[in-house]
Amino acid sequence: MPTPRQAALFMLNQVLTEGRLLSESVTQRGLEALNGAERARALRLANDTLRNLERADKLLKSHLRKPPAPYVMNLLRLATIELAHGGDAHGVVNEAVTLVSKHKKYGAMKGLVNAVLRKIAAEAPEKIKILRAPRLPKWLRAPLIEAYTAPVVAAMEGAHLAGAPLDLTVKTDPEGWAQRLGGTLTPTGSVRLSEPGQVTALAGFATGDWWVQDSAAALPAQLLNAQPGEAVLDMCCAPGGKTMQLAGAGARVTALDASESRLKRVRENLTRTQLAAELVCADALAHSGLYDAVLLDAPCSATGTIRRHPDLPHAKTGEDFGALIALQAEMLAHAATLVRPGGRLVFCTCSLLPDEGEVQVEDFLHTHPEFRADTAALARAGIDPAWITSEGGLRLRPDFAPDTGGMDGFYMAVLNRA
Repeated sequence: MPTPRQAALFMLNQVLTEGRLLSESVTQRGLEALNGAERARALRLANDTLRNLERADKLLKSHLRKPPAPYVMNLLRLATIELAHGGDAHGVVNEAVTLVSKHKKYGAMKGLVNAVLRKIAAEAPEKIKILRAPRLPKWLRAPLIEAYTAPVVAAMEGAHLAGAPLDLTVKTDPEGWAQRLGGTLTPTGSVRLSEPGQVTALAGFATGDWWVQDSAAALPAQLLNAQPGEAVLDMCCAPGGKTMQLAGAGARVTALDASESRLKRVRENLTRTQLAAELVCADALAHSGLYDAVLLDAPCSATGTIRRHPDLPHAKTGEDFGALIALQAEMLAHAATLVRPGGRLVFCTCSLLPDEGEVQVEDFLHTHPEFRADTAALARAGIDPAWITSEGGLRLRPDFAPDTGGMDGFYMAVLNRA
């Protein structure tokens, strides 16, 4: 069974050399054998390294004539960031040397690894403090600067480096649960934990009193404002956070997703929280029926979630974004056919790119005159009116509310049908 550092190194190699997301690699190569605390530590080490990758490379540059093979470089990066953040030098360096010495191809590099990391251990904790927040790759940074300006993107990059607290959506009594778990209550009603530890060990998890959901991700279902007895469609429902919100409001929820494996997770979450919804495995574009309300959290680039998923800019290149944008437009148009007259539709994406948010809704309203953007629905506690966009949607960014822990980047709009 791998150690947490060994598991973190495997995940780094998957992201940086294979272009795989952490979510795709965490169940491979025996990592599922790690207990909850060990897996959480491995993920934290991998995420910290990815979040600080540019800084790790700058710290290592003066000690390397040229970058070594990717396996060795990733091992050095992993150890460098742990050392820079106060990790025990003896334990970090020794395990790094052990890992490389056992590698059939790179065992001879153990002397270099030992020498470099001993120097890093002495200087990195101070040197890292003066290094800038790592920049996004050019393929993403350039369109974001065009949309928001360079200073705003720099602020986003600072938020990405800071990482994200853990937000929870609770079924009832959010104030009580915030006190019970030693957290705080966000202005929009999420319980926020700054140092949660192992999630499954927290009070209320086993009894289904709450689920993990970023405060920004919890807003679309709040804006939909499902009422008891209403027929509501959650059009792309996995992993189920919004489905549980809608079911908790008393709606008759149809939870639709094209993947049976993703629906399995939704089913498990509903069982744990003792909430009910009708689960349907089908292509959203083939679904028919009429609903009082439809929530479409469309497939997207997920660029708004980088502060909690720092692997994304390293594993993706943006090449598939054009196809995603076209799919979003098609799904939004189809979702409109599923809304009863007098009903409402919430469209949202966890993206920072206007083409996946503002532009989609602007185009939709132009071609669907029977719908209008409901800006009055956005007048809720915790929503700054300055976040409301010209076409009537809501733009959230990771640099918003930095003093209280920020939020994921999201776009959402409430669209009412005449």
